[in-house]
Amino acid sequence: MTAIGVGPGIGIGTTLVTGATGTTGSRTAARLTAAGHPVRAAGRKAAPVAGAEPVRFDWYDPGTHAAALDGVDRVYVIPPVGDPDPAAVVLPFLRRARAAGVRRAVLLSASSIPEGGPAVGQVHRALPGIFDEWAVLRPSWFMQNFTGDHLHAKSIRTKGLIRTAAGTGRVGFVDADDIAAVAVHALTDDRAPDTDLVLTGPQALSYDDIAMVITEVTGRPVAHRPLSYEEMRDRLAAQMPEEFAAMLAGMDRAIAEGAEDRVTDSVPRLTGRPAGSFRALVERELRLLG
Repeated sequence: MTAIGVGPGIGIGTTLVTGATGTTGSRTAARLTAAGHPVRAAGRKAAPVAGAEPVRFDWYDPGTHAAALDGVDRVYVIPPVGDPDPAAVVLPFLRRARAAGVRRAVLLSASSIPEGGPAVGQVHRALPGIFDEWAVLRPSWFMQNFTGDHLHAKSIRTKGLIRTAAGTGRVGFVDADDIAAVAVHALTDDRAPDTDLVLTGPQALSYDDIAMVITEVTGRPVAHRPLSYEEMRDRLAAQMPEEFAAMLAGMDRAIAEGAEDRVTDSVPRLTGRPAGSFRALVERELRLLG
């Protein structure tokens, strides 16, 4: 299968990667530098990122934006996490980026948020009006939610439980490595996608399926415990702003109603290789489930 686009751009300028130490940002920065592309790794602490130039960047401190954008040709945009209105800070930054000479922007959104929808959906809607070259990545729920520092991963390690309000609904969980691979193509191919791309893994799985795979691979019993929307909302609200907790619980409810029960060909079409499976990820990251 041939990936869309003409191929990796030759001699492209510096790419600014926001959230460069996060789940997709770190992987995207690593893939870009491995391919020989200059990267400016942006984060609030300007933490070192192998092969990249670190730069301090804070969405809520416009004074950090000019230095981050200096000499940048394209940008991978990860909106501030947990902000119910990211457009208020992201859109002014993107307009400033365009004025500073940035030609291409790739925005990380989510499969659950359509163009013009809440939160980052407003940034999605505005993006084509700011940049001629663009893409919006709308990944499904991350497979890494079960192996990193996410609430599900912590609950698996401490309780052997996954708690959701998703019922028996299925999700096309996607490997963050595949999101990064698509991001690199969207950033560097000679022709930008100029569209939004829903990214999934190769199959849709329920949380019961997820628990079964983890149990089979690790030998440790893991179960899915269904909660009501209200129970899930209140559990999350103990750890984050109530408005954001309600939004996340609502996404679980949408899963129960079938909103995420789909598989797309975006990953193989963009990268030229199959999307990774959840079982393969658990086998690869087994140490993170210990």
